[in-house]
Amino acid sequence: MYRRLFLFLPLLVLSAIALQIPSAIPSSPQAEAKQSTRKAFLGFDRNIYPGDDALPVLRKTFAFTGYWLSPPPGETVNTWHGKRALLQSHGFGFALLYRARQSKQLPTESDAREKGLLDAPAAAASAKAEGFSADVVIFLDLEEGGRLPPPYHAYLRAWAEELSRLSFRAGVYCSGIPVNEGSGTTIVTANDIRAHIGPYQLFYWIYNDVCPPSPGCGMPSLPPSVSSGGLNYAAIWQFAQSPRRKEFTAQCAATYQSDGNCYAPGDAARAWFLDLNTATSPDPSAGKK
Repeated sequence: MYRRLFLFLPLLVLSAIALQIPSAIPSSPQAEAKQSTRKAFLGFDRNIYPGDDALPVLRKTFAFTGYWLSPPPGETVNTWHGKRALLQSHGFGFALLYRARQSKQLPTESDAREKGLLDAPAAAASAKAEGFSADVVIFLDLEEGGRLPPPYHAYLRAWAEELSRLSFRAGVYCSGIPVNEGSGTTIVTANDIRAHIGPYQLFYWIYNDVCPPSPGCGMPSLPPSVSSGGLNYAAIWQFAQSPRRKEFTAQCAATYQSDGNCYAPGDAARAWFLDLNTATSPDPSAGKK
């Protein structure tokens, strides 16, 4: 995904948990069954579909993939459209994504609520058109970090409310990085959302590529636990981004390729740079059913 924007609060508080992780993950059903006892599964995501020929190679390493239901940030088309059946035939699980509005598009709480009530059914309709059943989790891709303004919380509540009404489950992709507000106060975007979401249940896909706790861009045989990302309620932790953000990844820079990206072990041509994730399920959105 695109570089995450910390629009509200620029200073970081870095946590200090070091992980030692070996390389290469098995891909057989038996191996995945063993992983289920550890409750950690490796996945990838990227804005642009990697191509049909990439799937057998990527499946050797990854249990699930991100799957866009809308054009990703910065794009006008969705190259993942129509690929669900092929991905499922290769055994991939899914983490469904829908692009969120930016805060500048939500000037008031009433306007924000209206936008949320529009985006939720659009995401649900796209999921149905792609062949996903109701009750899947759809993650709203929120690229902004820090403490969110009141209209954004109204937007998220409307998103969760309307998806629930349509028999879908609401999720949010957001920052899990602590940000210093000064005077000894820190804020994590996911915690801020959780404190304002009201009665609506959200599933959280957090990004925190700060090393540590992130192990960087290596391909672990034992994926890090999701809670190692700093939030024990998250369903997915994105622990590495491509290209790497140098200000956050100095301590794990050697795990990235020379161009600053992550690639699957079988991608000798370096054709598909990836973001890396760990999840509590091999199918975080329950998209296989």
